[in-house]
Amino acid sequence: MNFSFYIAKRYFISKNSKNAINIINGLSFAITIISALVLFIVLAGFAGLRAVSLNYLTYFDPDLRIEPAKGKTILFKPELEKQFSELNGVAHYSKTIEERVFVEYKKKSFLTNIKGVDTSYANVVDFDSIVDYGNWFNSKLSQSVIGYGIADVLSISIYDFDNPLKLIVPKPGKGQISSVKSAYNSEAVFPTGIYLVNEEIDKKYVFTPLKLAQSLLGYDNNTISAIELKVDKGVNPDHMKAKIEELFDHSVLVKNKYELNSDLYKMLNTENVASYLIGTLIVIIALFNVIGSIIMMILDKKQNLKTMHALGASVSEIKKIFFYQGVIMTTLGTIIGIVLGFILVFFQKQFSLVMITPTQPWPLNAEFSTVLIVLFTITILGILASKLASRRINKKLIADN
Repeated sequence: MNFSFYIAKRYFISKNSKNAINIINGLSFAITIISALVLFIVLAGFAGLRAVSLNYLTYFDPDLRIEPAKGKTILFKPELEKQFSELNGVAHYSKTIEERVFVEYKKKSFLTNIKGVDTSYANVVDFDSIVDYGNWFNSKLSQSVIGYGIADVLSISIYDFDNPLKLIVPKPGKGQISSVKSAYNSEAVFPTGIYLVNEEIDKKYVFTPLKLAQSLLGYDNNTISAIELKVDKGVNPDHMKAKIEELFDHSVLVKNKYELNSDLYKMLNTENVASYLIGTLIVIIALFNVIGSIIMMILDKKQNLKTMHALGASVSEIKKIFFYQGVIMTTLGTIIGIVLGFILVFFQKQFSLVMITPTQPWPLNAEFSTVLIVLFTITILGILASKLASRRINKKLIADN
């Protein structure tokens, strides 16, 4: 066995002659464990929040969305629709319409978006997973599904047939307005369900039948805002982009789930980096204790160092003793911290120890990448701290008595 590593292991395991040194070493080791645990839990916590946020979007967003490259609408004629439906990889598709609208309910108003969808929308998006209260609308009736945010702002009750939700949009066209009523189109709908995705989207859409949205906006049957599609299993959505753009003569943009939520992904990635840096800062502060502990050990073992040097141990070998001791302390502390982290994750999942809301426990997601990040970060910082502390040893220190 390597001489320096053997002595370092003995120093780490055995007690010192001075009780204060034992207390300092014990505290340094405990702080290393706690810092590893904190970094692990912070990363697992943000990974859990990320997973929950993206999980909702997997229900809400299609595999691909086709939007006009210019303007607001796509002319989707029957012959083009036939060619599109025959494309390899297209499992289901839904024609949709989106536009800004004013919604009015019991003299309260709110600016949001109407989203008209056809009956195929159920095959593209699993709306049963997002409708939290009530039911999806009947496409043959003047019904709608709204978000919790809209329902909260307007105090809307579903199946309130005495008080419909009024949708109002300006009429397209040019020229002077002869009266206020002639300047707007309006439709009355009855909310039948409330959906729940996230705070932003819950205020963004009023879902209605496609025909009703086309009528409200003055569109014909072939005019839509977008096409949302679900690809066949095993098909990479990105591989279909070029085919779709060519079919539409490059007059459309085709976006995948990431591109549809690029701002959300950027925000989540920024939060991940920020949480990692905060956790790493805690680790760096904790490792100052390791440096202090090693320096105290060096001072305590001065007589032993002089004896080892006299017996033939080089200054470099003696430095390595305390370098290895620091590495052992940080590596072992990190492993114990990670194990404790997994135990806390298990208890949180089983018993919901920490709650975000009265009904939603804080999601912790311990991934293999989290283990690697914690282990790599603290090990590298531990090596640097040990190297810094062991440089205190020189010939003058060993010779002095």
